[in-house]
Amino acid sequence: MVRGYRRLTGAVVSVLVAGTLAGGSLVTGAGPVGAEPASPEAGQYLVFYAQGGQADALSAIRSGGGTADAVDAKLGYVLAHGPGTVFAERLGASPSIVGVTGDRRIGTATALPAQGTSSAGVSRAAASSGAASSARGGDPLSGRQWDMKMIGATPSGSYAKERGSKKVLVGIIDTGVDGTHPDIAPNFNRALSRNFVVDRPKDSKGKTLDGPCEYKNCKDPVDVDDDGHGTHVASTIGSPLNGIGVAGVAPNVSLVNIRAGTDSGFFFLKPVLDALTYAGDAGIDVVNMSFFVDPWTFNCAHNPGDSRAEQLQQAGIITGVQRALDYARGHGVTLVSALGNGSTDLGHPTADKDSPGYPLGSERDRKIDNSCLNVPAESRGVISVSAVGPSERKAWYSDYGTEQTDLAAPGGDPSDSGTSLKGTAREILAAAPKNALRAQKLIDRSGKPTSSSVIRECHHGSCSYYQYLSGTSMASPHAAGVAAILISRFGKPGKGGLALSPATVERLLYATATPTACPASGSSTYPVSEETHLCEGSAAKNGFYGHGIVDAYRAATVKN
Repeated sequence: MVRGYRRLTGAVVSVLVAGTLAGGSLVTGAGPVGAEPASPEAGQYLVFYAQGGQADALSAIRSGGGTADAVDAKLGYVLAHGPGTVFAERLGASPSIVGVTGDRRIGTATALPAQGTSSAGVSRAAASSGAASSARGGDPLSGRQWDMKMIGATPSGSYAKERGSKKVLVGIIDTGVDGTHPDIAPNFNRALSRNFVVDRPKDSKGKTLDGPCEYKNCKDPVDVDDDGHGTHVASTIGSPLNGIGVAGVAPNVSLVNIRAGTDSGFFFLKPVLDALTYAGDAGIDVVNMSFFVDPWTFNCAHNPGDSRAEQLQQAGIITGVQRALDYARGHGVTLVSALGNGSTDLGHPTADKDSPGYPLGSERDRKIDNSCLNVPAESRGVISVSAVGPSERKAWYSDYGTEQTDLAAPGGDPSDSGTSLKGTAREILAAAPKNALRAQKLIDRSGKPTSSSVIRECHHGSCSYYQYLSGTSMASPHAAGVAAILISRFGKPGKGGLALSPATVERLLYATATPTACPASGSSTYPVSEETHLCEGSAAKNGFYGHGIVDAYRAATVKN
């Protein structure tokens, strides 16, 4: 995932989640306004109002010395300008205002690269270059995909029963998707793909953020991913069985880029809200969310140790994202999220030393409790996924909790010694954009990998690239792919192609997962982090595995 999933092995891949406030004329009753983001110095806010409180919110904004720019009546908020922190606190005094969140970098998405790699803010991986022996009937690199074998996504398993339907639309809310990658392009739906972010070359303090703009108006095309995180996720969900590289869980489904992350990996609140709203309006069947929204690892609306403005900011994030999730789910979108890489029992959090993560250097020690939420992993209506290594042990970095963990899936763990695999081979292999690898100096000018984390696979004069990554970011797309199989089998004609209610998808995901009990000792000890994690619950539902490890074969054969 991105920043809320911070502590990982070796390097941490930061794909940030934050929100740009759009400007524009006041629009009442309209959806998100797609204007260019204004300057972050302007004191811009998303002002969330209570049901029926739009008029009072507009009045409060004027009384507080602010200006309303636009209204999103679908999600119940006003885009407004106002005079700084005091403006937010004035608004908070109104009973009609439930949250006030400023335009700032407020979250991240993180993949765990292999041990021993650098901790730069980009996804890293580790593997050897060159082709591997192909699994019989699979793609050339299928022999390296222990994750697909674990969940039965193989030529003799789910691929022989159900590969997914092109009518099933899987949305990837991430840093973008390289729609030109040979192992993505056959399944990439360019017509429905959208980019809800505008790259920012520098931040408000003049520091390099996204770097020079590559395209007009700093807006990348819908088939570009300059980070690599989103492409890796998309590949795990639906890379085709085409004789190239790897194959995904559901190799025949349609992949839709619903980009909410910038080149630098930031996910601003407004693009996340827009992406979820679009998913509902466009007939998307399932979305994968390998990120969290927040400058805070945990959002606490009433933490006495936070200022009133900080409480309002966190309340706005909790409220706004929940409304967007409810909107999408109410329009038929199954919501799948990575649980997080904080190595934390989310049911019993006590301290947060990493927040607020923005502005940089603002972190402080906070005492927290279970009223504080990691968003969207702990939001209502979301299927949250923990990560396991190749031995099926919960990965050391994966968050967990009896309330929070719904499912488990392969996410990789280089420290998992309970297997014959070594090092980076214990991670998840999936497609990577050439441009991102070159920018990260993981390949040289000639295209040769400079790191054991990258594989180049060539045939017929054309080469494509793949990375090994670890993280709950890598686990959740396995669950999203299994959801797509279920929708392909049981969905009925609907908007976008096929449709199946999120409640039914959730029920079938849980019913087809392989129940996995807690360790016999009741806990797992991880030498890599010197931590012991307590597993609570039964084989039917526990804090490490939820309802069990997802199973593509059972999903492809179960009777509804």
